[in-house]
Amino acid sequence: MSFGSDSPGGAGPAEPALGTPENPLKLTDPRTMRGLAHPARIAILEHLVLDGPATATECADIVGLSPSACSYHLRALARYGFTEEDPRSAADGRHRPWRAKIIALSFGDDPGESTAVRAAGRLLRDSAITHYEQARQRFYDRQEAYPADWQAATGTTYDYVHVTPAELETLHQQLRELVGRYRRLDPAQRPDGARRVQATLELIPTFAPGGGS
Repeated sequence: MSFGSDSPGGAGPAEPALGTPENPLKLTDPRTMRGLAHPARIAILEHLVLDGPATATECADIVGLSPSACSYHLRALARYGFTEEDPRSAADGRHRPWRAKIIALSFGDDPGESTAVRAAGRLLRDSAITHYEQARQRFYDRQEAYPADWQAATGTTYDYVHVTPAELETLHQQLRELVGRYRRLDPAQRPDGARRVQATLELIPTFAPGGGS
C-alpha cells in the first residue's frame, strides 16, 4: 500500500484500475480522510493489502487490539470504500475474511483545495508518517539481531538535489517506477530469499517559501 501527497498521471487509453499503484485513488473528501487517519485502520488496511484477506481475529494479532475492535474498524473502512468482506476466501462458514478494495491512494495539500480538505489531509499524512516511523524505529531497536547481509544492505541515504519543479516531479516519478519493479504483491513473483522491506520516499524543499536555495 502507498500513501502519498502526489498522484501519477494517467496511463493513456488503457488506464489501470482506480486504486492500483499505477492509478492511486485520490482522496478529496475530508470525512473519508479523517476516517482513515485512525492508526489502527492504517495498520489494518496495510495488512490486508500485503497479507490479506484476513479475519478480524487475524488483524487483531497485527494491531494489538481485540477482534471485536478490529471488526469495528473493518466495518468503518468498508463504509469509506477501502475494504469489503471476502467470503470466497473463508475456510468455513464461521470465518469472515476481509479484503482490501484499494491498494494505493494519494492525498495532499493541493493549493486549490478547501481548508477542510487540507486539514484532513494533514491529519492523515501525520498519522501515516507516525505509522511508518514506528516500523523504522522497530528496526533500529533490534538492528543487531538481523543477519549480517541484511544489516549491510539496509540503510538510509541523505542527499540534496537542485532542481526545478518539473525536474522534481520527473525525479519522483522515476523513483516510484524503480520501487514499483520490486513491489511484488503476488508472492509467486518473489525470488527465493526475498523479504519485506519498507521503502519510504520523501522529496521535500529545504528552502523557505519565497526564499532562495
